[in-house]
Amino acid sequence: MATGAGAGLRTTLFSIVTLAALSVASPLGARSPREAAIPSPVDAPIAYLVDARSGQVLYARDADRRFMPASITKVMTTFLAFEWMEEGRLNPRQSFVMRPETFRKWHRVGSTMFLSANVPVSVDDLLHGVTTVSANDGAVVLAEGAAGTVEDWVAAMNAKAREIGMHDSHYGTPNGWMDEGNTWVTAQDLATLGKAMIARHPSKYRHFVGATGFKYNNIEQRNHDPISGVVPGADGIKTGFTNQAGYGFLGSAVRNGQRLIMVVAGSPTGRARNKASREFIEWGFSAFEPRRVFAPGQIIASAKVQDGGAPLVNLVTDGPFYVDVLKGTNPAISYTLRYEGPLQAPIAKGEEVAEMVVTIDGMPQYRVPLKAREAVVEANLLQRVFNGMRSWIT
Repeated sequence: MATGAGAGLRTTLFSIVTLAALSVASPLGARSPREAAIPSPVDAPIAYLVDARSGQVLYARDADRRFMPASITKVMTTFLAFEWMEEGRLNPRQSFVMRPETFRKWHRVGSTMFLSANVPVSVDDLLHGVTTVSANDGAVVLAEGAAGTVEDWVAAMNAKAREIGMHDSHYGTPNGWMDEGNTWVTAQDLATLGKAMIARHPSKYRHFVGATGFKYNNIEQRNHDPISGVVPGADGIKTGFTNQAGYGFLGSAVRNGQRLIMVVAGSPTGRARNKASREFIEWGFSAFEPRRVFAPGQIIASAKVQDGGAPLVNLVTDGPFYVDVLKGTNPAISYTLRYEGPLQAPIAKGEEVAEMVVTIDGMPQYRVPLKAREAVVEANLLQRVFNGMRSWIT
């Protein structure tokens, strides 16, 4: 529980787990049968790996460096489409047509699903074209059909990016085609996007992402995803390439309930990117040991409440609380509760009101959101009097 008088950011160090640090050999040089390694700075100048279950960053190299995502831009177009489907603004069974002016601009430009002008195409097919064969034409037709204009769709992409916490990214197109530097992202933001898409829309993700190929208009094309069908548990997400951006990949895989999301970017060749991606995700699974600290629903801490029917609110996480440590090590771990407090009643059950900052020796800090385990209503008159008396005593 937080200590200190008055309102403001409250921090409390929790000694939940006391682990002595051990001196052990680094696992980075180890190899599994499928090769597991952190990619070299030459093969992947930008590299980022996060455990989606805990939010813990397992490795970061230039994670906040801006870069052009090329076709990885289409992940935001896909995510926005999923969001609009959920809101009833878009239906996978509805159809759009490619306008003649759009056909003239995007026919056979870069990756394409070979759409024809004035021929209806379903949203389901458009999204499969975008996610599987990186269809530039499909992304534009989807944007125009759903939002009316590309500009309105792109504005919605940027609004959605801000909503989910992509703090240093901007989109200028729905497909990532070169736009004089108006589109940029960071690895950290792309991982945030990947986590949001999978967490909010798991069934849509399974339906639209990770297919090995796609056939449309009697033309069959394969997916260039370097890990799906190759790395066990891999199921996406999206590659990208332009001469300006180099080769990049936002990828994900899940094993035994643990989902990892990775970004590699700036690779000089497709072969270097593919090798880096496969070895990086394998390293994530092989080098770390997930440890459960709290079970789902278990009370982790409590926070002070002002003007509430109860003086404290218990805090929990959405699911089990895990930490990842390098195998063969037993590092010191500290936990710090932070919240703006005291919290002000009323508080809804499940409302995110605090966070636990986890510090593991030798690894980046990360934050776990904490939610109210129960609702706290506003105090009635008698409770306010009692709370006031208690504040004088304590």
